[in-house]
Amino acid sequence: MNDVNETFPDDDYVVNTTKATCSGDFSPNDNVFDFWMSGVVLNIVGVIGILGNILSMVILSRPQMRSSINYLLIGLARCDTVLIITSMLLFGFRSIYPYTGYLFFYNFYIYPQIVPYVFPLATVAQTASSYLTLMVSLERYVAVCHPLRARALCTYGRSKFYVIFCVVFAVLYNFVKLWETKVVAYDTKDVGLIFCVESTELRKDTHYITIYINWCYLIVNYFIPFLGLLVFNILIYRQVRKANKERQRLSRTEKREIGLATMLLFVVIVFFLFNLLALITNIIEAFYGIIIDELVIVSNLLITLNSSVNFIIYVIFGEKFKRIFLLLFCKGRIGRESPDGLIHEDSSFSNGDGNNRNSGRFSRHGTQRSSVRNGTSLKVTRSVRVRSPAPCVYYPARELHRSHSLNRSGLVWEPKNGGLITSGF
Repeated sequence: MNDVNETFPDDDYVVNTTKATCSGDFSPNDNVFDFWMSGVVLNIVGVIGILGNILSMVILSRPQMRSSINYLLIGLARCDTVLIITSMLLFGFRSIYPYTGYLFFYNFYIYPQIVPYVFPLATVAQTASSYLTLMVSLERYVAVCHPLRARALCTYGRSKFYVIFCVVFAVLYNFVKLWETKVVAYDTKDVGLIFCVESTELRKDTHYITIYINWCYLIVNYFIPFLGLLVFNILIYRQVRKANKERQRLSRTEKREIGLATMLLFVVIVFFLFNLLALITNIIEAFYGIIIDELVIVSNLLITLNSSVNFIIYVIFGEKFKRIFLLLFCKGRIGRESPDGLIHEDSSFSNGDGNNRNSGRFSRHGTQRSSVRNGTSLKVTRSVRVRSPAPCVYYPARELHRSHSLNRSGLVWEPKNGGLITSGF
């Protein structure tokens, strides 16, 4: 696939030249902006973003955070981490040598060999990240606007399918990019044999550029995700405003749903803001054939920043996320408090001699009641339900009721539909 010769200067793929002709030669005066934006800021943002995404994956994968929305966010964090790493390899480290003269070996030996594989991987991560963000909004739309359908659609198993679907789609769509670049060796008199990246004939084809590079890229990577995110989040925002006006009439579960939807609205807003410049840059290139280097550099930085800030949003708006983070990494600040803030609610029912006992989940601390009726004793011990550190949402939101039934053992409380936990913030 790649025409490379690393050892024989007289091979057909080795070009004899007096100097390195690759783009990115040492020229401090011409690469100041690229160095500071990509070589400094992008790399710093990338390191912080990788650390934040790793922490997000650790916290979201905790048993008490198991839910459909959190699995989608784990998949999003994985794709964002891959996108950050590839961005640093393609733009961050690459921009250091032209300004400083350092990382010569990476610039002319490592970088050319990895580009044909890292660049397609970066586009896969970007596409998957966009559609996973769309899936997050779709899941919240169903949970907030159609709670009766949420039990069937917003499940942990379906979330796994959504993540796999987005990744497979991204791989299939970007697979052709493996044939867009090739590696060429140059035999220079100054430094000897070096390697450079060049476009293949496929990448230079005008029809390929017009149809796939310009139109398909704009439609698949921007128009479809942006339009879907815009529609879903407008509907969610309207529902949130309506719910806030009737907040006193909402159940505790519905308030948690609204809180989680509000947090994820900020994730989508950040996605819009940080991807908007890349959309504008691609439209200018597609319709006017103009490439503004400074805009491209800034847009690459903003896309990397977008993949790095979700952890901060989770900490600010996710009370349960923040509590588990403090429990795992700052144990001295919160003591021995339970990570999910819940205690078992136990009830014991005694019938006659007490040999037949059933356990339930209906109890509140501080109250103990017992009664004797026709030789049968009923003892219910109630324990206080400690306030959850953050919403622990049940679906369907409007169908959660307490149904009471009398049997031989006494009063039994059963959550309808099993009380499926699907949201963890």
